[in-house]
Amino acid sequence: MNNLLLELRQLDINQAGNWPVAFKIAALAILFIAIIVAGHFLVWQEQIETLENIQAQEETLKNTYLAKKRSAVNLPALRLQLKDIEQSLSALLKQLPNKSEMEALLVDINQAGLGRGLQFELFKPAAKETMHAFYAELPVSIRVTGGYHDIGAFASDVAQLSRIVTLNDISVTPGTDGKLVLDAVAKTFRYLDEEEITKQAGGK
Repeated sequence: MNNLLLELRQLDINQAGNWPVAFKIAALAILFIAIIVAGHFLVWQEQIETLENIQAQEETLKNTYLAKKRSAVNLPALRLQLKDIEQSLSALLKQLPNKSEMEALLVDINQAGLGRGLQFELFKPAAKETMHAFYAELPVSIRVTGGYHDIGAFASDVAQLSRIVTLNDISVTPGTDGKLVLDAVAKTFRYLDEEEITKQAGGK
């Protein structure tokens, strides 16, 4: 071991060609390893990171392509589905009156009760509508007096109106002369015009 250390001390870097073969091989091995390590940190590491980023982008683009390809394959079915949705929405919107038709709808509700021989003790629309994204809701407090079957028929008539009307907070109590008193909130709905929709969207 001492001899090896002594020989190492005696080596002259300027006379490397005269070194013993074992030392030449060891020096070349050390130099090779140093080049590999330096190359990894100075050149290859950045290239590897770039390659990994490109591979990740490739995977993302591949998934996007496959998703768009599936959409393209299903495009006729999606268009048909969209058409069905638009038709359904159009049919629903026709069940919502516009602002000018609201008064007529309130008359229809009143006539439905009178047509069944009910006596209105209260028919009071709310002072203000409740606004939603594309429709407005108007609660109407009602109190009618009549027979059991007449009240049931009235509720059925309201449900069958061409416009959407719902009866909420229903309460039936005994009245006089064997009649019943129906307290309820009839909610009517109308769709908003373009100006109102714009105003609603801007208020959010």
